[in-house]
Amino acid sequence: MTSTTATTRVCFELQVKPDLLDEYIARHTPVRSEMLAEIAASGRRNYSLFLAEGGRLIGYYETDDDAAAQAYLASSDVASRWEAEMAPYFVALDGRPDQAATRLTEIFHLHDQLADAEASGAESDPS
Repeated sequence: MTSTTATTRVCFELQVKPDLLDEYIARHTPVRSEMLAEIAASGRRNYSLFLAEGGRLIGYYETDDDAAAQAYLASSDVASRWEAEMAPYFVALDGRPDQAATRLTEIFHLHDQLADAEASGAESDPS
C-alpha cells in the first residue's frame, strides 16, 4: 500500500526596510547552518526568498504539514533567536517574521493543472 501526502505550497510576503537591504542580504549569504538545519527538520523544503526593488520580499516553500512545520519552528530555540534577530529588518511587523508574514493565495500551478487535464482526458477518452 502506498500513501500519498499532498504537498502544501506556501508563498508569503514581507517588506524589508530599504535602508537595511544590504545588511539583510548579507545575513542570508549564507544563513547560519544551525538555522538551515532547523528549517529542514521542520519539514520545509524548496525554500526560497526573492527580493524585489524597494525591499519587497517574497518567500516560497513546500511542506507536507504546514501547521506541524510552524509549530516545530515556533518551539525551536534556534529559530526563535534567528527570528528575533531578523525582526528589526522588517517594516510594520506584528510578531515574528516567520509567523506574521502575509500569506499569498496560489491561483495557478502548472503540474496540478496538467495532471487534472490528463485525468479528465483519460476519463472522457473511450479508447
